[in-house]
Amino acid sequence: MNVSPVVASDVVAWRDRLARGSTDACEGDAGDLVDLIAALEDLTSTARAVQAEAAVAFDAARRASEAAAGVASRLQGRGVGGEVALARKESAARGQSLLGLARVLVVEMPHTLDRLRDGTLNEFRATILARETGCLNAEQRAAVDEELCCSPAALVGVGTRELAGRVRRRVALLDPAAVARRNRKAESERGVSLRPAPDTMAYLTTLIPMAQGVAVYATLQRDADAKKAAGDDRSRRQLTADLVVSRLTGVPDTGVPAQAPAVPVTVNITLPAPTLAGGHAPALLTARGVAGEVVPAETARLLLAHSITEGVGAWFRQLYANPLGRLVALTSRQRTFPDGLAELLQVQGHGICATPWCDAPIQHSDHIVPVEDDGATDHHNGQGLCAACNHAKQAGWRQSADSPIGRPAVTTTTPTGHRYHATAPAPPGWGDHGPPRAFMIDIQWLRAA
Repeated sequence: MNVSPVVASDVVAWRDRLARGSTDACEGDAGDLVDLIAALEDLTSTARAVQAEAAVAFDAARRASEAAAGVASRLQGRGVGGEVALARKESAARGQSLLGLARVLVVEMPHTLDRLRDGTLNEFRATILARETGCLNAEQRAAVDEELCCSPAALVGVGTRELAGRVRRRVALLDPAAVARRNRKAESERGVSLRPAPDTMAYLTTLIPMAQGVAVYATLQRDADAKKAAGDDRSRRQLTADLVVSRLTGVPDTGVPAQAPAVPVTVNITLPAPTLAGGHAPALLTARGVAGEVVPAETARLLLAHSITEGVGAWFRQLYANPLGRLVALTSRQRTFPDGLAELLQVQGHGICATPWCDAPIQHSDHIVPVEDDGATDHHNGQGLCAACNHAKQAGWRQSADSPIGRPAVTTTTPTGHRYHATAPAPPGWGDHGPPRAFMIDIQWLRAA
């Protein structure tokens, strides 16, 4: 019996039908609603399995067409992960990871793919299986895949932690040397990262070997306990956090429960003029390499006041927005964006990559229309991108700037002809007080002599 292939229009039509009937579907009794939740979860897993197969087929088709066109083998398939990311409304880095997972499941772990398809596993747990077996060769990986995922019954009731433990134990038995090599590689990838947290906070994450991590944490706890015993009113959490700041920056510990130590860094705050005078429009706090964070007007004013009362410098640099929300334009004859223009692109994008659905911090200042295609190095032809999205563009993506007067808008066309539209975020406070004039305020805490 011949079965017609499933195409995107069939899936979209069925999805729309399900969406239109979603209100009525949620009016059953309690048992029916639980069954519906379970069925939709299985459907989600099945869809992820089909997505994986489609991604691998797309990758193979792209590589075949590029090989036929004489593209060098090392360049074949460039940008496929980025196109998968756009289709799945994910960042470029996430898209590349999803494409890698799809290749592993389709080519090397068919039983795991089957368990994803029948809903026994979700995508996250399938990712754990692929990740934990990454140090094995194809034959060993297939053995783990068959042993753990051949039967759906063997996975019923197995939690994420237990599943990861099963895989690690099996991998360690099959190839202990490979595990040791992976551990050494992991140690070489130690580092520190920073990302925004809610309420103008930040997560400073240190990835270090377990032994060093335990030693650092034990030292912080010991010194925090000593301060508590000496009568310090701060909580242990506050003490450990303030000890990290004080020891890494060299600034004195304030000892004030409600106030973290001032630190010698440069932070940009973009805010409407009325905010500085007591208005309520929010401001935007950005730093190089960190995605922007919206902060309340009162927080921004307190930050300014703190820098003044502590006797450190504050530099004010005005930026103007036109009535449609574009910040002032700067131009350059250079091929690369000068610091001032690059900083303007950083602020314009709120510190976040301009590619749709990508929340990564800006790392590169990029020409929308390339220089080799006569693209100018100016504000109208500039955007801030993360490294992954900037590299993905080299695979034949075309871009055009659609709003040279109003807020910058860019249309990206991928090699398949799919088009994705993105508009730069509005300046802070836009619409709260009419067309505002915006200020970018550089606040720098200077290390005491």
